[in-house]
Amino acid sequence: MHDIIVPPAGESVSSGVLAAWLKDDGALISEGEDVFEFETEKATLAVPATASGVLKQSVADGADVTIGQVVGQIDTDAATGDTATAAAPADTSEANDNQLSPAVRKLIQEHGLDASLISGSGKGGRLTKKDVEQHVATNTAKPAPAASTPSAPNVPPPAPVAAPRPATPAPAPKVAPPPMPRKSGERTQTRKPMSSIRRTIAKNLVRSKHEAAHLTTFNEVDMTAASNMRKEFGEAFEKKYGVRLGYMSFFVKAVCQALQHYPLVNAMIDGTDIIHNDFFDIGIAVSTERGLVVPVLRDADQMSFAAIEYQIREYAGRARDKKLTPDEMSGGTFTITNGGVFGSLLSTPIPTPPQTAVLGMHTIQQRPVAIDGEVVIRSMMYLALTYDHRTIDGKEAVSFLSALKRLIESPETMLLDL
Repeated sequence: MHDIIVPPAGESVSSGVLAAWLKDDGALISEGEDVFEFETEKATLAVPATASGVLKQSVADGADVTIGQVVGQIDTDAATGDTATAAAPADTSEANDNQLSPAVRKLIQEHGLDASLISGSGKGGRLTKKDVEQHVATNTAKPAPAASTPSAPNVPPPAPVAAPRPATPAPAPKVAPPPMPRKSGERTQTRKPMSSIRRTIAKNLVRSKHEAAHLTTFNEVDMTAASNMRKEFGEAFEKKYGVRLGYMSFFVKAVCQALQHYPLVNAMIDGTDIIHNDFFDIGIAVSTERGLVVPVLRDADQMSFAAIEYQIREYAGRARDKKLTPDEMSGGTFTITNGGVFGSLLSTPIPTPPQTAVLGMHTIQQRPVAIDGEVVIRSMMYLALTYDHRTIDGKEAVSFLSALKRLIESPETMLLDL
């Protein structure tokens, strides 16, 4: 037997919640497969198996657990097929059913299928939702009529697996069907506990609103020059560095330069002291299904455009895969959040304590603007800087945002550090 333990998740983390088992009890798992999700106040981590065998759970979903606690075991002997029937699940439909995820089992039941007749493409031959959908699409597709006509007697009818995949939207669509109309007089409610991350977000934001004196100042920035630079050099940039040139790298570099001129925006309050940071650790807000997480670019002022874009891409991918660690999301001195990716035109973000300011980016829109007495169409974005008035005066905040606007509108000045 091989113990499954809760792994370390950062220096300040000692406990959390086993949010969900990703494999069923008794399932055959392979080393490296994600087994359960460990949720802390700062992150949700997908924990991989460190051995292959049959899973034996000893802690239920939603249980409070501590670092180093044993939450289950892996029967490594069963991986060889010597002691457990689960090692050869294809022999019986019952064993096969035991390995199905809830989503796959539901899909099979809806279509009245026999799981043992469907080939699995997952690890260890396990069935995936895609396997079932392709099986349904293949067996409901009508054969081409030309295959059975005398004009092509030597051509066998196409095999079912050869049905063109792009042309067959599965009968069971991936998008959930529209909800049924609520019955007259029916008034139901669903209660779900808040996740640890959501509770922490709520606690921090309420604390921020209660303890700080927040103000928000706005400006708008002409993104045309940055957009033209991306169009001109984007292809060469991606070819050389293997990552797309996005707008976020422009803002990170501009923020770092503007913070050097207005250091109070990069400071924080500790009791009755103001701590001035001579380094620039920029948090980048990333939206996940469990809430907003903010991984930090350490010493962002020393990073190139390519390094910034690469690190952001890595953070975003790891956030979706629940691989970010709490240490990667702590210690930021300033944060950038981009509601524009969801279509937000304007917002007032809230700084995360102990930070004293946060920058909100928004959607880019083509708007008519007056330049040198003429009305022209430009790509414009609204910017919002929310700041703690206990530390930062209005003049400092407005000047910082104006400097940021100047840098973005003339991106060549960032390269020349002007």
